[in-house]
Amino acid sequence: MYQVIARKYRPQTFSELIGQEHVRTTLENAIAQNRIAHGYIFAGQRGTGKTTVARILARCLNCVKGPTATPCGECSSCLEIAQGNAPDVIEIDAASNRGINEMRELRENVRYHPSRDRYKVFIIDEAHQITSEAFNALLKTLEEPPEWAVFVLCTTEAHKIPTTIASRCQQFSYRSVEFGQLVERMEWICGQEGIEAEAEALAVLAQSGEGSVRDSLSALDQAIACYGTHLKAEDVRTLLGMFSLESLGAVAQALAQSDPSRMLEIVAELESNGRNLQHFCRELSRYFRNLLVAKITGRATRLIAASPAEQEAMRTAGAQFSEEDLTRYLQLSIELFSQLQYSLQPRLHLELGLVRLVHAGRIRPIEELLKELKSGAAPAPASAPAAAKAPQAPPPRSGPSPFEADRARKTAPAAATGSLKERLEAALAQVGAKFSVDAVEHSELVETPGQVEFIAAREFGIALRDANVAKALQAILGRPVKVKITTGEGAAPAPKHETEQNSDAARERALSNPDVQRFQKAFPEARVSGFRDLKE
Repeated sequence: MYQVIARKYRPQTFSELIGQEHVRTTLENAIAQNRIAHGYIFAGQRGTGKTTVARILARCLNCVKGPTATPCGECSSCLEIAQGNAPDVIEIDAASNRGINEMRELRENVRYHPSRDRYKVFIIDEAHQITSEAFNALLKTLEEPPEWAVFVLCTTEAHKIPTTIASRCQQFSYRSVEFGQLVERMEWICGQEGIEAEAEALAVLAQSGEGSVRDSLSALDQAIACYGTHLKAEDVRTLLGMFSLESLGAVAQALAQSDPSRMLEIVAELESNGRNLQHFCRELSRYFRNLLVAKITGRATRLIAASPAEQEAMRTAGAQFSEEDLTRYLQLSIELFSQLQYSLQPRLHLELGLVRLVHAGRIRPIEELLKELKSGAAPAPASAPAAAKAPQAPPPRSGPSPFEADRARKTAPAAATGSLKERLEAALAQVGAKFSVDAVEHSELVETPGQVEFIAAREFGIALRDANVAKALQAILGRPVKVKITTGEGAAPAPKHETEQNSDAARERALSNPDVQRFQKAFPEARVSGFRDLKE
């Protein structure tokens, strides 16, 4: 009967294990020093060797030459453990044996001596699925087991193991296997099986595993079953539904050219070819991440799970963008992927998201604009397609706007003809604020955007702070306004014509400033709404 590659080439000794050197070194030293713990927790992602190491540990403990870190592989214990039918190595699937009754049965089994071997090893897979009651039933046994019992709890979700259990065991965190180690392992297996595989095809298989040896070898087995003894990268991508750098690079090219129409064509091609749009968006996020890493490092790195040729292509593509742009693209693509998971119209969402990427690429940092303005150069406009038309100015409006008409209607009763000072005196006289009228009459009013300043002698300060003054100003101007009162002992307000002259001079001085003129040239639609003399 055929045996799948993942089982056929399963490591049988610590020397065959890849990617978990910290676990291997610790266990080998513990066996050599005869410091074997009664409980272990192996935690990590799927396919990284947790159950495999548990079986190797059982072989090391029960080998006739042991305990030894290098089991012989020939004795009955080694052979039976490798085949999975050793009487003193009990493997339990906690996903289907998770209740308190199963744990009570295990607790009773622990009491009996091994039938043949040196240790009785209990390997519990998916240990996080054991119920709280079952863990409580196992708690005392796990804390003080007999000298011949060793427990190994394997889990992909270590945070679900109760702390009372974890504190009684030694915990090992299994890491994702690096891309290069996966490729080397599959290259060796292909040599053993007589398979001719392109280096890029093995790279695609390693990428699909995402750090899991078992997933990568299962994908290799599937590729061999489909294409025989000759594996090509393009065939493997098609089989696994993965996207080539060329298809993902088309998005980067459209961004570099600021071409939203090309983005819509890319989505149409994906739709017509029956590709999964959500999967494409996930691969696009990973692609932008790799471009950002390639841009930052500037050389081949193990941080990118890709072959040297693919990394070189990514560095070339990433050179077209700044780190800020790539960071922005990565953030937007991640948000788009999250939205696609719940979208009822994935094509519309993907089209909108890709067009947003184009618009995000046209954003220019404000620091860059300020630098150009300070140097005296006219800022370059944001890139846009040549066919884009300049926005047309809105037609001139005849008559007052509805807001202006409404404001005039509201302020009509309190507003009399004349200057602001005369209208304010009339409004205060209507409400009977006689002292405030007298104070306004002996004051000088200076109106600036959002503020009205009263300059008067100190004896008029109390009357000017009357709430009727602020209400009357708001009714006259039609908007809330800040009231500022400047008083002095016997100080007479400055003549009106002198204040107006100073105000006009300050305005002329502000508008003639070179920086202000460059801003007005850069932003023709902008208007100066107010100014303030910093010398005053």
